[in-house]
Amino acid sequence: MTSPMSMNRAIHGAFRRDLDRFGTALAAFPAGDAKRAGQLKTAWDHFNFELTRHHLGEHDIAWPVLRQLGVSSDLLDQMDAEHDRLAAALKTADAAMSALVATPTAEAATAAGEAIATLRTVADEHMSHEEAEIEPVYQAKKDTPQMKEMGRQFSRGNLLVSGNFMAWVQNGASEDEMAGLRDNVPGPILAIFGNVVGMQYRRQVAPVWKS
Repeated sequence: MTSPMSMNRAIHGAFRRDLDRFGTALAAFPAGDAKRAGQLKTAWDHFNFELTRHHLGEHDIAWPVLRQLGVSSDLLDQMDAEHDRLAAALKTADAAMSALVATPTAEAATAAGEAIATLRTVADEHMSHEEAEIEPVYQAKKDTPQMKEMGRQFSRGNLLVSGNFMAWVQNGASEDEMAGLRDNVPGPILAIFGNVVGMQYRRQVAPVWKS
């Protein structure tokens, strides 16, 4: 029986789901609907925040630990270069989403959809590379003191941010992704943070995908 996926891979699943959701929503965007544009921008701002926070956290927290565990600096430098390309695609998509809010036309929705599609390609290339190279390390070293400390560092911070994160990463997660989350986060914490502390996400962002 294979081990549950790492927390990192479960988070990647959440990024992929959101990018697919944006693609679908923008393809069906009703021209002139300023309210829908605003809803999508609310969801986008959350996604943008989570993706930026994730990759900054990898650079600042995960990479030093992985170096201690034997991952080469050359590989981690490649990952950082991919993060730079991802940040550039994210900036372009952010500008396109802001333009959609300012002018909610079919043309603006198409442009935003194209920017999201480019971001999806860049993000998937990076995440797939990371999963191929780094996921085996996360699995093999999951019980080491270094990995446990890394988990503690990632879990520190603002309670509201943590709650919104827990609600987001569980929204639409597959059975395998939920198993990976439960393997890394106690069930009661997932439930309390996802359903109670993460109420802002559940009220403001999750409904966007039900429209």
